[in-house]
Amino acid sequence: MSVIVIQFVTLDGIVSDPDGSGATPTGGWALRHGREEIAGDKFRLGSALDDGVLLLGRTTWQSFSRLWPGRDDPFSARMNAARKLVASRTLTDVSAWANSGVIDGDLVDTVKHQRRDVIISGSLSVVRALMAEDLVDEYRLLTFPTVLGTGERLFPADGPPAYLECRSAERTGATVLARYGRAAR
Repeated sequence: MSVIVIQFVTLDGIVSDPDGSGATPTGGWALRHGREEIAGDKFRLGSALDDGVLLLGRTTWQSFSRLWPGRDDPFSARMNAARKLVASRTLTDVSAWANSGVIDGDLVDTVKHQRRDVIISGSLSVVRALMAEDLVDEYRLLTFPTVLGTGERLFPADGPPAYLECRSAERTGATVLARYGRAAR
């Protein structure tokens, strides 16, 4: 089992509001280069999406549950078929998106007891909770040639250190997909 974080990120490390749904002043930055930059399996999830579980925070789940069920391309079919866990203290009805369930209990314990890959998309509060417990095995970052200067960063200034090694990097249109894993200890 691996914990894989996937994020759209700017050159200066900002991950907040890539699609503009948060209505922030700099939101929508991931769409500046066109929808093709974010369409399909840009994070190269492959069988991890089929065999693993998506872990989403409430806000990301609510956004995705409005977006994905209405799509019918091959990648959307995989997203819709994937098992989904939602980390929320307030959300109870997750029937709007197939194969979704609210975590019953502690987030960290739930992740520790998974036997399949756990893929976290967006959901910065969930990512940070797992980072704090040193549970993230891999970061797959789709980096956009944008500098915002303000917004939420994936790795906050006061966060724990992370020692990573680059597993791969490839240009995909205007972006770069980089995979970082734990460095040898």
